[in-house]
Amino acid sequence: MARYKHQFDTTIRQAEEAAEDSTKAVLKGSARFLQSLAAEQMTVLEGIQGKYGNHPVLAELLEVTHANAQMQRKAQGIAVLCGAPAGRRNRPGSVYDVVRNAQGQIRNFRRVEIMQQTGFALKASAVSPVALAVAELLDNAASFSQQDAPIEVTFQRIQKNLCIVIDDAGVGMNDEERQRATALLSGDFVPRLSQLGNQPKFGFPLIGLLARQYGFRVDVTGISRYGGVRAVVLLPEELWTEEQPAPVEEAPAPVSIVRDDQSAPSRPRTVHGLPKRVSRAASPDDQRQPSRTAQDTGRVSGRSRGALGALQRGTISGRTFDSAATEGPQDA
Repeated sequence: MARYKHQFDTTIRQAEEAAEDSTKAVLKGSARFLQSLAAEQMTVLEGIQGKYGNHPVLAELLEVTHANAQMQRKAQGIAVLCGAPAGRRNRPGSVYDVVRNAQGQIRNFRRVEIMQQTGFALKASAVSPVALAVAELLDNAASFSQQDAPIEVTFQRIQKNLCIVIDDAGVGMNDEERQRATALLSGDFVPRLSQLGNQPKFGFPLIGLLARQYGFRVDVTGISRYGGVRAVVLLPEELWTEEQPAPVEEAPAPVSIVRDDQSAPSRPRTVHGLPKRVSRAASPDDQRQPSRTAQDTGRVSGRSRGALGALQRGTISGRTFDSAATEGPQDA
């Protein structure tokens, strides 16, 4: 009898695993398709920005690009949870910029305050997974706190670890919620997709998966100074390094120019041999000088386009990292 029960249990488990794998395959394919559409939409929006420059309608389009960034993040998270890689980069990324990238991918990004700069950079392999995990934590902090409450991000170096600390002013968690969150983030409990609910909560399961795969840890059991949740992303030394300062180019030595008096046009003189004053209004040299007003206008126009582009790319004004440009193929 025990043998038949064991066979029955084994058959049920295999059927559940097969169903889970099939569901993940369908979801991953759907999520990848949505990622592709979002990338195409971003390309179109960037083309519109480049074509129309400072047109007032671009301010409205930035709301569309921000919504597009959120859709990309959600689709990427589902794909990763279903077995796709988190993405890849060919070079390290500033920890500060990685957090700004994550900030630009949540709905209430204006509430996030990055309190300090940092002189550290994530290694290339860790940039995409850490950015995705931090975005989920920021989104969670914003979702469970009041609409006007701040979300503060700080950085701390503790021994050989670098910590990204996120403090919110939300309602906090009770003991049962903390235990469940700890189990999800540590990998002690890996839920099936069917266990995520009718309104699936992908956040903590996704963060736990990324943490296990890429070697960092996440803890949300702390209490922030506002009484809400303190989330800590602990990055071991294998994942980060100190930022290298950009090389400073030496300024070229000044070149002295000796004017050839003979080549200069002769100025009219008075009857006493003194040079006459020449009206500057009629100077042909001035006519060859470009209009300073036109130069300044072009400079302002360029700055405006740059600001719009920064917001579109998802930093504190938008996203720093363009996922299509900095991340490799997910299937690679």
